[in-house]
Amino acid sequence: QVEVVESGGGLVQPGGSLRLSCAASGSIFSINAVCWYRRAPGKQRELVAAFTSGGSTNYADSVKGRFTISRDNAKNTVYLQMNSLKPEDTAVYYCNAHLTYYSGTYTYTDDYWGQGTQVTVSS
Repeated sequence: QVEVVESGGGLVQPGGSLRLSCAASGSIFSINAVCWYRRAPGKQRELVAAFTSGGSTNYADSVKGRFTISRDNAKNTVYLQMNSLKPEDTAVYYCNAHLTYYSGTYTYTDDYWGQGTQVTVSS
């Protein structure tokens, strides 16, 4: 059973920081790529940051220079460090992990979504 869980959201004042975690558990062979998305009230889902399968990182223009995506392979966890937060960063943040897992003697590759974590930036 593979599971992806986000954590680290909360309420923060403008200019503050949060670090979100996206942890994969189960019989994980590898995390190939991870994307962080967010959905603000009344808006479409937005891709915020990504680790690609080639190992590079990509960021939305709205978060470049403020957000940093990183990973800890030993913990099967990807982080999103968010600095200089703005009220417009308020949203539910989701991670999508493209990962390979064991099932018996075979490996499978699939996409998994976490449940989301709320980030609220307000004074």
